[in-house]
Amino acid sequence: MLFLAVTVLATAGSIHFQTPLLAEFGRVFNADAATVGWVPTLSLSGFLTGTLFLVPLGDRYDKRWIILVKFCCLMASVFVIAVAPTLTVLAAASFAAGVSASVSQDILALVAELVEPAERGRAIGTALSGLFIGILLARVGSGAMASLIGWRWTYVLYGVLLTGFLPVLLTRLPSAGSGTGLAYGALMRSLLAMWRERAELRRASIIQFLLGICYGGFWATLAQMLEALHGLGPAYAGLIGIPGAAGVLIARSAGRWMDRSGVRPVVSAGAALVIVAFLVFGMAGLTVVAVVAGAALLDCGLRTAMVANQAYVIGLDPAARSRSNTVYAVHVWGGNATGALVMTLTLTLVGWLGVCALGVVAASAALVVQRTARPAASVRA
Repeated sequence: MLFLAVTVLATAGSIHFQTPLLAEFGRVFNADAATVGWVPTLSLSGFLTGTLFLVPLGDRYDKRWIILVKFCCLMASVFVIAVAPTLTVLAAASFAAGVSASVSQDILALVAELVEPAERGRAIGTALSGLFIGILLARVGSGAMASLIGWRWTYVLYGVLLTGFLPVLLTRLPSAGSGTGLAYGALMRSLLAMWRERAELRRASIIQFLLGICYGGFWATLAQMLEALHGLGPAYAGLIGIPGAAGVLIARSAGRWMDRSGVRPVVSAGAALVIVAFLVFGMAGLTVVAVVAGAALLDCGLRTAMVANQAYVIGLDPAARSRSNTVYAVHVWGGNATGALVMTLTLTLVGWLGVCALGVVAASAALVVQRTARPAASVRA
């Protein structure tokens, strides 16, 4: 389990590596900000594409081989980025890296296969801790490394790091048999059927979509808010990412709590923390301390609910773990994207207090969805 969590850590940062390097890409390739913006857009789009169209294959084929193939494709993509002669090649390779990075979702489904149901929450929490740490290290570490050795060598070293994992994956990664014999078309159509017919899956996905609006919206508007209210530049917005990673510390504990008490109280507590976070954000005009405290509360709330919901969703049907996880993950990323769009518009039209109000409304809606679910369906894990 520890090795799988570290593998998730290593792969998770691949789509976030470029965040501090975008200005350097523009300088090297003589491109403006709008053109360079295609790099993170394609990277994240690739991850969503891989999650939606490839992760469901884990229910049809051995997850071991799916993970190995994606991992090798990710290594190749990283090395192509390192030597990319043009921004177009770099953007295309970033899309391929994003598609391959969906391997983290395949590993989560495999983790659920390898543990007893009573330990699933803790195991998923451990793996997701690797995911959260990987994202944080990628955002912070890539910028520091690039300032020392350049962005190309940063990607080379990252590719070498991934290569070091391959022999261990080949020798230690266990097999996991398929759960269905459906053809690919039927497999994809079953995603819609699962969403319509399985109330538990639909509820968990909707809750995480609503909380994703809060999370994606905050990080999309943070820099503009700090500049407008306190005259602070992007460097300070980056530093907020440190307390904003507080959820890493509680992910495993949330999983253990879910194993003991079921999903209902854990998700309710997570949604309540997000509500409190946006109430604290409402005081951001008075002091930056409110931003720091709110960021920590937001991340703790989101991660608490995410660990419990993901462990619950993956455990609903052993024959459809990958497809259940696909439906759930698409809602998570869709919520982040929706929040970034809606809250950016809200900040422009209404101001920061409008953003805070919208966050309270979305998180409250998530709490209502959870608390109005049938207790028997909510507690069963």
